[in-house]
Amino acid sequence: MEEGFKHILRVANTDLDGNKPIGRALMKIKGINFMFANAVCTISGVEKGKKTGNLTADDLKKIENVISNPLAAGTPSWMLNRRNDPEDGSDKHLLSSDLKFTVENDIKMMKKIKCYKGVRHSLGQPVRGQSTKSHFRKNKGKVMGVSKKKIAPAAPAKK
Repeated sequence: MEEGFKHILRVANTDLDGNKPIGRALMKIKGINFMFANAVCTISGVEKGKKTGNLTADDLKKIENVISNPLAAGTPSWMLNRRNDPEDGSDKHLLSSDLKFTVENDIKMMKKIKCYKGVRHSLGQPVRGQSTKSHFRKNKGKVMGVSKKKIAPAAPAKK
């Protein structure tokens, strides 16, 4: 092994594998996808193919600065995952527990105001317009299956 190689690195409260390239390892963080990971590497000036365990402290500091404040670093606003926030109207990029908390609050708000998406969430139905005739038959762990119509007995013949 090389000198100074770290098998596990901590970035944005997430453990990253030191054997993976930094472009791939960043995608382990909830809220960072392929495009955003590439943008972080490009803006911070770190080579995407460089192994995460071989990064210097300076490289890690640059990466963390770009991840924590992407707008100030020069990331385009269309790449952020929380544009035009309903509460304050700002553009943000949320990570890990903040992202999960915000999504849960958005769903609770939709249920509270009883909009269409909120009603679908509360019923456990698909929200984005998918067909439900043949899919989404599991209802809270139980498989519903197909119910056949029962045939009524024939009426007695009149004489």
